[in-house]
Amino acid sequence: MTDITRRIIKQILAIPKGNVSSYRDIALKADIRNGARQTVRILHSMSEKYNLPWYRVIRSDGYIALKLEGRELQIAFLRSEGVEVSADGRVDMERFGW
Repeated sequence: MTDITRRIIKQILAIPKGNVSSYRDIALKADIRNGARQTVRILHSMSEKYNLPWYRVIRSDGYIALKLEGRELQIAFLRSEGVEVSADGRVDMERFGW
C-alpha cells in the first residue's frame, strides 16, 4: 500500500458518523492536490477490505454520485445516521459536511 493510499484511507475512516465529506476534500485533508479521482479509486477497490464508510463520501456539490441501487443504498445508510438527503440525492454540505 502506498503512502498516498494510507493517507486517504485514514481520512475516510475519520469522517464522523452523521457527517459527509467530498472526494476532493478527503484528498485535500490527506494533503494530495487534485486527488479526488484517487479517492474514488480507493473507495471503489478497498471499501470492503478496510471496512471504509464509503457512503459518507459524496460529490463536492453535495450530490450523491452513484446511480441506481448503489444510490438508494447510500441514501439509506446516510439517513440511518441522521443525514438528511433530499429527494434528488443532495446533502446540505454546510450542515452535514465534515
